[in-house]
Amino acid sequence: MAPFGLLQLNALARMFVLGVLAGFSVVIVLIYGYLSWENLHSRVHNRAENEINKPTSQPHIIFILADDQGFRDVGYHGSEFKTPNIDRLAAEGVKLENYYVQPICTPSRSQFITGRYQIHTGLQHSIIRPTQPNCLPLDNVTLPQKLKDVGYSTHMVGKWHLGFYKRNCMPTQRGFDTFFGSLLGSGDYYKHFKCDSPGICGYDLHEGENAAWEHDNGIYSTIMYTQKVVDILASHNPRKPLFLYLAFQAVHSPLQVPSKYLEHYKSITNLHRRKYAAMVTCLDEAINNVTLALKKYGYYDNSIIVYSSDNGGQPMAGGSNWPLRGSKGTYWEGGIRAVGFVHSPLLLNKGTLCRGLLHITDWYPTLVTLAEGQLDEDLLLDGYDVWETISEGMPSPRLDILHNIDPIYTKAKNGSWQAGYGIWNTAIQAAIRVGDWKLLTGIPGYSDWVPPQAFCGLMTNRWHKERVSWDLGKSVWLFNITADPYERVDLSLRYPHIVKQLLLKLAKYNKTAVPVRYPPKDTSSNPQLNGGVWGPWYKDDEGKNSLVTNLLSKKNGGQKMKTKKKLKKKV
Repeated sequence: MAPFGLLQLNALARMFVLGVLAGFSVVIVLIYGYLSWENLHSRVHNRAENEINKPTSQPHIIFILADDQGFRDVGYHGSEFKTPNIDRLAAEGVKLENYYVQPICTPSRSQFITGRYQIHTGLQHSIIRPTQPNCLPLDNVTLPQKLKDVGYSTHMVGKWHLGFYKRNCMPTQRGFDTFFGSLLGSGDYYKHFKCDSPGICGYDLHEGENAAWEHDNGIYSTIMYTQKVVDILASHNPRKPLFLYLAFQAVHSPLQVPSKYLEHYKSITNLHRRKYAAMVTCLDEAINNVTLALKKYGYYDNSIIVYSSDNGGQPMAGGSNWPLRGSKGTYWEGGIRAVGFVHSPLLLNKGTLCRGLLHITDWYPTLVTLAEGQLDEDLLLDGYDVWETISEGMPSPRLDILHNIDPIYTKAKNGSWQAGYGIWNTAIQAAIRVGDWKLLTGIPGYSDWVPPQAFCGLMTNRWHKERVSWDLGKSVWLFNITADPYERVDLSLRYPHIVKQLLLKLAKYNKTAVPVRYPPKDTSSNPQLNGGVWGPWYKDDEGKNSLVTNLLSKKNGGQKMKTKKKLKKKV
């Protein structure tokens, strides 16, 4: 039997051990609890961080609009111009070889951004002039507005040309988060200065809604706009959807370009054509730099790049639409059939040609749908979702294109209701495409074919043979564009029943037209009254008085009204 003292020691030892074990258990529980909480906190934090950085399922959309690039003025259409980057992007994507725009700047831009024909926005005549109190009607929901609704960051760089007479017309009021570029249709590429008429001159480079004087560093606009795009891409989170509208000034006149690009074209004797070629090559280099930035900053794999010209080329300014007929400003194919392609890793059928009928209004519903947006019926769109046509080679949902109806353009002297079979007054300028057939009425515009040799120092016999006389007394033309894309054989007399069908289609469209918006110029628009800058001059209260004054002046034969106008200087 153990002594009492030893038993007492054993009991104390056991109690000590149990106490240590209990304490250790408490520590373990506390440590486990702490670690579990830390783990939970970490998981919650990581999950939130992952949600923030989760790659978007919505594609980044980069829409590049060239200005006045002729149908032939790209390497893959047989041009002598060097456009290796555009050629490569087009070859790896889908070339749009039955793609149409409008014959001049404002109409193409308005139809792109609204998805609606000119007759439905009131912009069916000419362009928006710098001094006109006019802009894209504010009741039209724009493409960037629809994209913002589904979480896109929206940025515009380049040429606006959709009006700016009041603040609500500015790009940043029409759906763009940021804007850097020009408001007018053209201007100096280095100085960003534009005269609309003698004494009506001003500065036209803007950031947001203010003049961008700090960027007035004599940088060529193609290069400057490209650098701005790179800056946007570098600062944006590529995991968030991006819409970038890059509307280059190039290659619109004036013909200006850094001298180093002229070195490629010493063999071109026509000075206009040589400068224009150099401008196209500079543009091609810019497209490459944008593409490299998309890859560098993590956008490319989930991007859709659309490239388009806004209208045909102008031969007098170096552009070529050969072998198409006509030029910029006309409804012949040379004025409205455009260079276009889509480049994207998301395309199913890469390296193909799309020959489905497409129009610039189609980008609105196509891009909104790709962005997972909603197309409400009250938008009254004229465009179609053509992604399956482009990406998969499916038939185009588009069966016709209303090229335009302009009721105030110069009337054809020989046009009449009789010539239009009592259906349509053929004095009115109009053009429509239905299936293979294209009908033109009124005065379609300059109708010559301008072959490449026309740009040589001396005109050739062939050039003279390509000219068309207007002494034929015609006001109706019909072509099978599929069989005769160069519009050489007028079939209007051979197929009068088809002419009647297309005239009925024109008349039906015309019933849906809204009144033309083409107000007289407002003298308050003079940049000298606005700090030397082209910009909004029209306030809602005083602007109405200004417009009424101009309308009354016109009505009274241009007599001066004694209405006193308050002129507010915009800072």
